Amino acid sequence: MNKEDAARRLKELREIINEHNYYYHVLDSPRISDAQFDLLMRELIELEIAYPDLVTPDSPSRRVGGKPASSFHEVNHSVPMLSLENVFSEGELRDFFQRCKKVTGGGEINWVGEPKIDGLAVSLYYEKGVFKRGATRGDGYTGEDITHNLVTVWSLPLRLKEEITAEVRGEVFISRDDFIKLNERRIEHGLSLFATPRNAAAGSLRQLDPKVAAERPLDIFVYALIQLSGYKDIKTQWEALFFLKEMGFKVNPLAVMLSGLEQCLQYCRDVDAKRQELPYEIDGVVLKVNDFSLQQKLGFTSRAPRWAVAFKFSSEEVETVIRDIEVNVGRTGAITPVAVLQPVLLAGSVVKRASLHNEDVLKEKEAMIGDRIIVHKAGDVIPEVVEVLKEKREGLEQPFTMPRSCPSCRRAVRRLPGEAVLRCLNPACPAQVVERIIHFSSRGGMDIAGLGQQLAQQLYETGLAKDVGDLYSLRYEDLAGLGRMGDKSARNLLQALEKSKANPLHKLLYALGIRFVGERVARILSAHFMSLHRIAAASEEELLAVEEIGPKIADAVTEFFSRPETKLIIEKLERAGVNFFEEERGAKSLEGKVFVLTGALESLTRQEAVERIEALGGKVAGSVGVKTDYIVAGANPGSKLKKALQMGTAVLSEEELLEILQK
Repeated sequence: MNKEDAARRLKELREIINEHNYYYHVLDSPRISDAQFDLLMRELIELEIAYPDLVTPDSPSRRVGGKPASSFHEVNHSVPMLSLENVFSEGELRDFFQRCKKVTGGGEINWVGEPKIDGLAVSLYYEKGVFKRGATRGDGYTGEDITHNLVTVWSLPLRLKEEITAEVRGEVFISRDDFIKLNERRIEHGLSLFATPRNAAAGSLRQLDPKVAAERPLDIFVYALIQLSGYKDIKTQWEALFFLKEMGFKVNPLAVMLSGLEQCLQYCRDVDAKRQELPYEIDGVVLKVNDFSLQQKLGFTSRAPRWAVAFKFSSEEVETVIRDIEVNVGRTGAITPVAVLQPVLLAGSVVKRASLHNEDVLKEKEAMIGDRIIVHKAGDVIPEVVEVLKEKREGLEQPFTMPRSCPSCRRAVRRLPGEAVLRCLNPACPAQVVERIIHFSSRGGMDIAGLGQQLAQQLYETGLAKDVGDLYSLRYEDLAGLGRMGDKSARNLLQALEKSKANPLHKLLYALGIRFVGERVARILSAHFMSLHRIAAASEEELLAVEEIGPKIADAVTEFFSRPETKLIIEKLERAGVNFFEEERGAKSLEGKVFVLTGALESLTRQEAVERIEALGGKVAGSVGVKTDYIVAGANPGSKLKKALQMGTAVLSEEELLEILQK
């Protein structure tokens, strides 16, 4: 084949492949088999290898991943990618609609509704019909160039049906089924699992090597036409969606045009009712004013458009089966029943275990092995059995009885006065020691990267760490001999241990795992006493004199530091050079302000948010009360938000919290 024939065949192949790609990935209606498609792709790639100067930017061969990028370059958004205002109840949505009608003159408004995909927002730029650049949202004004990864998304057109120049916005995601298959493949290859489909999608798009992204089942829905040059005037959101679909983009088939509040409310109810049946994760519905001229009249706040809103759904519940019931032994000796589940995708992650809390809850729910149950995430974080579906029993279910001895050390367990849990009171119980090592190393504690469940178990079983004080005596020779511990891992762990010695006192105090001493109490005690030795020597009266410290905490602290094994651990830590002092605190911009967090945050972990608020003098409470100044509402907020709204508490989005923290 000469070059002229090759050019002609390449043009033909690209058109054929793009057409079949559109039928398969956008319309979900393939016209040829996978094997036939693969043959076309192979011919295309072989011709491009033979004639590299004939390769075009929109070639389907880019889908398989090109050369790795050296770094992510910044992209300034010509039109900011703002957040949406969130509402969490029908009453709040009514209020939002009333505000819109007041500005627009009181007439009925048409809206466009579509599911709010739980993915990663991206901006896409096309020049004369060819995909040129794609970027993340970033801070809304500046994102990162991820073009090299976006070209691997098969449902994203590299060449449009017409030669337009435009900017388009969309959401990249991974479907529920593909997410499960992706994690199954990672298990087979001994890789860590992705926590949620959203995390998997975001992580895939932030790879320097596009071949990694090409191996991930990424998909995209587009939802906005931001700029359009050299084409007809589009005057509504509905026209924009129709036009995007004509150009070859994948638009959500559940998008609808709605008239007035009642239709919008019914649409939200309908989508909420079917969200578990959808092939992808959603956390609500987005409603946008249809008419662009009305959008312009409504305008923007500094954070969000006034013409669009996200109606957020309540916590998701799913049905599954209890395959078994096990008991866990925690670091304080608590014996906790746990339901081992038939794996199910819930609120963005695969759930395999759910808490049954304690013996009383187990008896109250009458949970049996083999039962069908309803499970949700308490606080949108911890999987929890909500209800046992007794009417679905088939007679083969097996009852479960809590053990009378500890499954780890075989000592008798007791239920202390006033407590609902059975407890192992043996401080040398192997399970408790291992859990204490894990807790000590956690991010909220001493933040020792690389020291997880498996390594903690190995360290205990080999006698290298019989308590947390022994961690700082570990040597390279000790670690290098452990299973799955290579040279680099051993050196990294030793570096992490050395670095942790400089942590402030409050992290050490929390890491010691004293009952009732969480991160907040650890900060309070550390700020008051300023040294570990002073806390250890404090009497109950001195502890009770500290604001927010009650009898339970005071008793737990004095009892902990009176133990001989605690004194031995303190001696080991001091010999190792671990810092026992709290850093001085200066002026704090959030002094006296009380925050409550609900729902999942995207840019911060819950722990990071608490630390940053408290570092500025604020307090983070576990429940909403009269002293609460702000409630921060993340994705899928819980009942705390409803209570806060009833009490008139100020609601902050994650973006608003970040603004406060950066001042």
